Amino acid sequence: MATKGAVVLETRSLTMRFGGVVAVDNVDFELREGELRCLIGPNGAGKSTFFKCLTGQLLPTAGDVLIQDRSMLGEPPCRIAAAGIGVKTQTPSLFNGLTAREHIALAVERHHGRDTAAARIDEVIDRFNLGDLGRRLVGELAHGQRQRVEIAMVVAADPWLVLLDEPAAGMTHEEVDRMVALIHEINRNATMIIVEHDMQFIRMIGDQVTVFHQGAILIEDHVEVVLSDARVREVYLGA
Repeated sequence: MATKGAVVLETRSLTMRFGGVVAVDNVDFELREGELRCLIGPNGAGKSTFFKCLTGQLLPTAGDVLIQDRSMLGEPPCRIAAAGIGVKTQTPSLFNGLTAREHIALAVERHHGRDTAAARIDEVIDRFNLGDLGRRLVGELAHGQRQRVEIAMVVAADPWLVLLDEPAAGMTHEEVDRMVALIHEINRNATMIIVEHDMQFIRMIGDQVTVFHQGAILIEDHVEVVLSDARVREVYLGA
């Protein structure tokens, strides 16, 4: 992992156009080792498109994406994952015919040898409180439970950088509380970016926030500063 405090992810003049629409507009962004950064903004602000450019789901029109000083522009998502980056997209990508435990096993066995896989599977299941769900088919689970399974699969690979798109979507209050604690736990060993709409969830995480508006960065600061900013209330909260 990079030296403490070093920039581990950077975009330079990142731009994404869809025809005449500029979804991401010349964005310069830096993330340092150990950070927990939240990306917020109203619908259509460009944050999800920006996230997809970071994770290789979209090829930017212009600019660059650097991870640990290496350009990742044009690299497919599998190559980005192989660099030690765990990604959970907005839409869960699970197999309804497999159990939760089988999903965790797939993720663990991809990154760990068979000798240690069994113990690691149990560890991940316990960590994410999936014991009661382990033998159930994922297709039978509620949306919030499916979210938990997918995030568990991401963390099972021990990534140094974790990118989560709307991890609290569809969760109960109890599940959200558990997810907040889990995110802070993950952040002890991994740098994180979280894209989220739930403002209460953002407050509970309580760290650095980047606000997107019309494809550009409006403000970057601590969560309390951001949420009390008049510009943010105007463009995001509708005040």
